[in-house]
Amino acid sequence: MTLEQKIGQFFFPAVFINDTEENIQEIERLIKEHNIGGLTFFHSRASAATNYESKKKVEYNDNSFERLKELIVRFQKCATTPLLMSIDAEWGLAMRVENTPQYPYAISLGALPERYEYLAYEVGKRTGLDLKAAGIHYNLAPLADINNNPNNPVIGYRSFGQNKEKVSNCAIEYLRGLNEVGVLGCLKHFPGHGNTNVDSHLDLPVLQETLEELMQNELVPFIKGIENNVDSIMIGHLAVPTLNEGKNTSATLSKNVIENLLRKKLGYDGLVISDALNMHSVSKLYDKKGQLEWEAFNAGNDVLCFAKNVAEGIQEILKNASPERIEDSFNRLWKCKQKVGILEGNFAPEGDFDFEATSILNRLIADKSTTKIKDNNNSLHLFEAKNNDKLAKLSIYKNTDNIFFKSLNIVLPSPIFALEKGDEDVIVNLKEQLKSFDTILVSLFVPKAKPLNNFDLDDSTLAFLGELFSNKKCVLYVFGNPYVLQAIPNLKSTIGIMEVYQDFREFQESAARQLLRNSRCRGSLPVVINGLK
Repeated sequence: MTLEQKIGQFFFPAVFINDTEENIQEIERLIKEHNIGGLTFFHSRASAATNYESKKKVEYNDNSFERLKELIVRFQKCATTPLLMSIDAEWGLAMRVENTPQYPYAISLGALPERYEYLAYEVGKRTGLDLKAAGIHYNLAPLADINNNPNNPVIGYRSFGQNKEKVSNCAIEYLRGLNEVGVLGCLKHFPGHGNTNVDSHLDLPVLQETLEELMQNELVPFIKGIENNVDSIMIGHLAVPTLNEGKNTSATLSKNVIENLLRKKLGYDGLVISDALNMHSVSKLYDKKGQLEWEAFNAGNDVLCFAKNVAEGIQEILKNASPERIEDSFNRLWKCKQKVGILEGNFAPEGDFDFEATSILNRLIADKSTTKIKDNNNSLHLFEAKNNDKLAKLSIYKNTDNIFFKSLNIVLPSPIFALEKGDEDVIVNLKEQLKSFDTILVSLFVPKAKPLNNFDLDDSTLAFLGELFSNKKCVLYVFGNPYVLQAIPNLKSTIGIMEVYQDFREFQESAARQLLRNSRCRGSLPVVINGLK
């Protein structure tokens, strides 16, 4: 392989599963002409990873998975050097592909008690098997970010929480599961994206921590990962001025961060991959095509994720980089390809999904993660109210036919109401209908996992809930991101609050069982929620 061909291996352009034939052929051309090392798959050009301004609607495609498999076979056929296929599958292939197994978000796993952290291993293992069923051997997950900023717009639920030991343990378990079935993992976003309030897809977040502070907190999960031989580490698009002579230089473009901190100080000699180079925090820095790719490589990245200027980037690296540096990066990538066996031809899709095994695992996680935030004999209050015909059930953002209520109805029957959107007329009518009830079981199905616009909870609904909590004895079950609790008024007036984390069938059924049996909840909040005390 020539030096130029080896440089081609560093490039992992984006591929969109639901794309035009013209664009697919362009990827084939890149593979044939430039000997690129791998690909990173996204759902479509309307997905969040690329669609920053126009907010195009993501078109649902039942056949995305079959399409993904077909593309992988097709691309591998035209590659002289086997391609390392990668994808973001933090909570399973479902993060990118319809009708595929979905596992709980990292924040849900972070709620598990220490003795059940091995379930993160099971999630990693099952995710790895699902990826291999597609022909993918590199998962750009899990996050090692410690989410210690409740207003973080991009990490949040994707993190295992804000406790460094919890994040470290869950991340290592997840990685162990991936490796068990022959899939590479990746800790991201070095040196830590948790304590930020800016989305790096749009702009450059800035961390003000000193090196000493980073060593005590943000860097701990990465250090643990290095000690456990993590396959790769992704560098985040975030600036740490204290590490760059006071400059707001993105970590992905900083030798101080990659070469001095990660390589020399922390002793990491594994594969380093950049965060997606199309992200606006870095993509608009250089007018010259190929300059960004060179700067990212020169800073210490071995793999250039979502590189848009392949031909130009190869030439810039060829012109400017030393042969020794090229060989070092090539050898790191080659070692990863060897580890998963693709150089021996073991890259075809293998195996099938086991949705039953996924469901069993999700049910177990639900049973062990559900968290009692506030408990004044919740179950007793609800049953007493039912016996006195004073209990009503109210579903927020889901209709009355939700699994949680259906699972309760035989043992805990009562009138059921729903508020599916913040319609003022519906709210007025609800207030009138609820007048005769003194106890309300509220199930809140949080519309969005990200905090933007209060998780898409409209103001009229929030105001209604605040009034309801003040005037009625309410037990609240939250199916979604626990940070949503910070947006809800008058929580202190509730008699009970339960955090369930996901709205999966298994989680709703588990919550119903817990309520009916008044069983112990083993989970604990993985993050601090303001306003609960």
